Amino acid sequence: MERGNDYVRLASIAAESEVGMTAVNRCLDAAKACNVDEACQKLRTEYVSACIGASASSTRSGQQPCNRMRCSKALRKFFDRVPPAHAHALLFCPCQDTACGERRRQTVVPACSYEEGPAADKPNCLQQLRVCTADYVCKSRWAQFQYDCQPSDLTASGCQHENYGNCLVAYTGLMGSTITPNYLDNTTSNVGPWCSCSASGNHREQCHDFLSFFHNNACLKRAILAFGNGTDQKHEPNQPGATVLATTSATNSHNRRQTTASTTTAIAMETEQNILSAQIPTQLNERNRLWGDDSSPPSPGLPDNGADSAHGPLSTWPLPLLLLLLWLH
Repeated sequence: MERGNDYVRLASIAAESEVGMTAVNRCLDAAKACNVDEACQKLRTEYVSACIGASASSTRSGQQPCNRMRCSKALRKFFDRVPPAHAHALLFCPCQDTACGERRRQTVVPACSYEEGPAADKPNCLQQLRVCTADYVCKSRWAQFQYDCQPSDLTASGCQHENYGNCLVAYTGLMGSTITPNYLDNTTSNVGPWCSCSASGNHREQCHDFLSFFHNNACLKRAILAFGNGTDQKHEPNQPGATVLATTSATNSHNRRQTTASTTTAIAMETEQNILSAQIPTQLNERNRLWGDDSSPPSPGLPDNGADSAHGPLSTWPLPLLLLLLWLH
């Protein structure tokens, strides 16, 4: 119980007194719901402790205010393992005042996991993106976010794939990466990564395109607002009038992300094997011949249909071999 109280103290973003608050505060309700859910409470305690717990002693010693790597890892673990019903409620709850907006902005503990210093010292966005795309998991999640949150002027939802739930799952998949997004202020629902295009040189347009996918993305913005006002539903185009709650779709997408993460190591090993195979063609051809790969060129003096002749009709077999088979039977 003491640890739980310490958690609530650390996570002040969700522990303000209810005195003087309106009757309905969905951000506070989301925090309470997480606290009574064992998995959500445990994992949130872990990432808040990782991102805040050591800051006081670190600051006194003049070192970094936090262990960013440890914080980011704990943050990824939270959003990967906690169902969207709880994780999204904490991150996308609607706010009507600046105090609530700031509490919501602090959900991912930006001082450690997101911001790296004064706004003037923001890192270059393209550099952050390069670091991301050099990592298999981050690269795949960035691609998934681009796919699921692709905006469109041709759909009523503003999303090309018309699924707000999947868009929000893809968005939270970026948490803990070098391009971790968050609310840009405590008064709006505008989001984006902590970076700028000030040092982009000839690639400034490319950098602005990257930021625009967060700042000016109608699909993402509507998905966040729809979750806040409870209209986050997916309409199936082939079934007029039928609706499926986005939380169901989001849960399925969340489960797929967990499965994908668990296979990362296997895929990386397979990729390494493919690279090695490409570098050693002699061994590759030898392996193909052992496994009967017909794509290998025939050896000089041998017919091209050598693999098929082994399974040809009995009339083509040598007579001594046929007699031996009859004798064995």
